[in-house]
Amino acid sequence: MSLTDTYTLSNDTKIPALGYGTWQVTNPEEAIQGVVDAVNEGYRHIDTAQMYKNEEYIGQGIKKCGVPRNELFVTSKLNNTNHGYDKARQTILESLEKLDLDYLDLFLIHWPVVKDTDLDWQQDNIDTWRALEDLYDEGKLKAIGVSNFAVPHLKNIVENCRIKPMVNQIRLHPGVLQKDTVEMSHNENMIVEAWSPLSPLKHMKEDAKVQTMCTEYGKSIAQILLRWSLQHGYVTLTKSVHEERIKENADIFDFELSTEDMKYLDGLEFEDLDKPDDFEKR
Repeated sequence: MSLTDTYTLSNDTKIPALGYGTWQVTNPEEAIQGVVDAVNEGYRHIDTAQMYKNEEYIGQGIKKCGVPRNELFVTSKLNNTNHGYDKARQTILESLEKLDLDYLDLFLIHWPVVKDTDLDWQQDNIDTWRALEDLYDEGKLKAIGVSNFAVPHLKNIVENCRIKPMVNQIRLHPGVLQKDTVEMSHNENMIVEAWSPLSPLKHMKEDAKVQTMCTEYGKSIAQILLRWSLQHGYVTLTKSVHEERIKENADIFDFELSTEDMKYLDGLEFEDLDKPDDFEKR
């Protein structure tokens, strides 16, 4: 594998295997320069969201990076306050304006169940999904999908849609495997994206086996975690605003974890690590 490698979505769209995430990057200068540094390092996949409140800055970084638009893969996601057909459609078009783009390569419903609302989440997601389908038909969105959808949420969409989701972006790393959700996503021909792949990093620093891996492979724990994610076949999203970390996170294509090491990492559990809830509300 290499930084330029891609997976193929169900509609034949190519999605880069490693993405540059921008969650919690709200400082304009850091957001813009982060995109520039990532693209200079070779990243071609940029992930943002309405909820991150940085689409305008990410768009400026895309313009500043100097790489043609058609060589980049840009994702955004729907804010929880923007569910429903009309609001979803309106705010997706607003996202395009903020990013100063004619189209998005991928757009996702960010969360399936919205906090502090009496909405019927099943019908809410069906109505919201219909807006994504229509904008896909119009060419504004080149691919559409979901984020943080567990099995019940996926079934609801799959059974009530014209166009199946092409991606499910969920939290995945040692200690959080979400096996049933991954299995259903794959069975429905969705590419699985892994967010927060470095969450267990601090929990693994005292692990002797992990330290041995770092020595044997000549890599950091962060690089071990990112490699684990890639070897599971996940599109992997990683974030940093520090140029040296952006480079480090991309330096994961010159080694391969052994079957034994993958199995060990798969089996790790962390008692004090927050676990995703199937119906978590955000």
